[in-house]
Amino acid sequence: MTTILVTGGTGTLGRPLAEKLRAGGHEVRVLSRRSQPYAVDLREGGPGLDAAVAGADVVVHCATTQRGGDEVSAARLVEAARRAGVPHLVYISIVGVDRVPLGYYRSKLAVERLVEESGIGWTVLRTTQFHDLVARILEASAKLPVMLLPAGVSDQPIEVTEVADRLAELALAPPAGRVDDMGGPAVCTFTELARAYLRATGRRRPLLPVRLAGKAYRGMREGGHLAPRQAVGKGTFEEFLAARPGGQR
Repeated sequence: MTTILVTGGTGTLGRPLAEKLRAGGHEVRVLSRRSQPYAVDLREGGPGLDAAVAGADVVVHCATTQRGGDEVSAARLVEAARRAGVPHLVYISIVGVDRVPLGYYRSKLAVERLVEESGIGWTVLRTTQFHDLVARILEASAKLPVMLLPAGVSDQPIEVTEVADRLAELALAPPAGRVDDMGGPAVCTFTELARAYLRATGRRRPLLPVRLAGKAYRGMREGGHLAPRQAVGKGTFEEFLAARPGGQR
């Protein structure tokens, strides 16, 4: 039996990952700000963090926030893992963090470097965006009379449980460095994704592609956040929408 600490273990990815590992008979420790007995704010660290990593065979770092602080959190986690002699640190990142100059992406890339330079055996997996993130973006846009969409931008959403399955495999294997990226089954324009969302929710909205400015937008128009050669995901965006609790929204 392997002892595995999952940071962000109550989140979108961490929860199915923890369930997958437990189903395999492993001891799973879930670390989040409110999850006992390992309720820890990674930005602050402290003795609770040391207790969480003590004796762990693997740490899978899923905790993240777009509000800032990922680098501080990762640095504290790496320090604690080094003190505890953890042999394997697994980190989940995003395709394109080195090609699309978004602030959040820069932070994820900086965390990758912290992991790589930690002196601990490490594995980093980059994936495309989860289905639920794309759905939330479209949901917010659909609140307006006209759905505003980024012109010329595509996405490649992936099913989060498939990512959890892959992370579980990596956590139970030896450190592998940067592994192959993992992308969803299809690259779709935002117009195509919006139409799928409207069909699934029974709504009608005119679509208005809007051309934006900036290097990040250009990076996305150029497909820097996509992985068409690693389209290994199976679950489609339409299937995700159909399976959401409550049916149509």
